[in-house]
Amino acid sequence: MLKLTYTESGFHLERLSQSLEEWVNTRVMLALRSGTPIYVEPSAASFLLPIDVPYLADLEKLVQREQGDILELSVCDEETVEVSLQGTWITNDPENEEGVFVCLLSDRAEFFLDKVWQEAHFGVFVVNE
Repeated sequence: MLKLTYTESGFHLERLSQSLEEWVNTRVMLALRSGTPIYVEPSAASFLLPIDVPYLADLEKLVQREQGDILELSVCDEETVEVSLQGTWITNDPENEEGVFVCLLSDRAEFFLDKVWQEAHFGVFVVNE
């Protein structure tokens, strides 16, 4: 499962081994027990990657092979590519742009997208997993 946390200063992508259903259920139970409002809805999320990020061509081939509606890549301009995902948006205020977006892709797509995102943001790419 991929988890994208959107804050006022940006977002963070991470790959979790927990199942999507288990993670969402835990989040809902936490909100119920703490009396915190929670909004859960199907949604889409997107983020940009530099067009020159290493292994982007390999990610594009993976997206074409999987032929799903959950993950799409679109060239925005000569510098960036938009990654679009279908999943679930969770927030405590539906008018707020801060929250968590979770989605389930194939293990390979999740691993690869996480590593490409790390390379784009931290300059780290590890293939030994």
